[in-house]
Amino acid sequence: MTAAPEPSSRPLAVFDVDGVLADVTHRLHHLRARPQRWERFFQAADRDPLLVEGADRLRAALADHDVVYLTGRPERTRRLTERWLARHGLPTGPLIMREDGDSRPARWMKREVLRRLAATREVVSVLDDDPAVVAVLAADGWPVELATWLPHSSTLHTAQERDGRT
Repeated sequence: MTAAPEPSSRPLAVFDVDGVLADVTHRLHHLRARPQRWERFFQAADRDPLLVEGADRLRAALADHDVVYLTGRPERTRRLTERWLARHGLPTGPLIMREDGDSRPARWMKREVLRRLAATREVVSVLDDDPAVVAVLAADGWPVELATWLPHSSTLHTAQERDGRT
């Protein structure tokens, strides 16, 4: 979980990657397979189409906020993710990723990271596509919004809840 933002007076806007900026639908078949093919799922992320709504929201946030990515993608996909962001004209960081081997559901991992971020920075918005993440963060009082431009996949939800990998 490296690449925390540098101290600044600007507030933080936190963006998820998958389902907010990246369209993962083309690779969900790897999670429907038995056994699930997690490595293939993650390695196919370099071919994700950009979700224009999310990218537009991120670019607008950059005017008044520092942007931080908070993703359930594993650390081992950092280079792939940074290249994907750069290819789509988005800042490549700060990028906070799930530690390899961390299998907690995303809602618990992201809540922990936000609590650490808030110790040194003001978090003024969080945008995530996972209803379970949004529910936990909202219950904690975070200014969170559910990204609805790509319907959250039941396949992805089941995989996240059972396997905690993204």
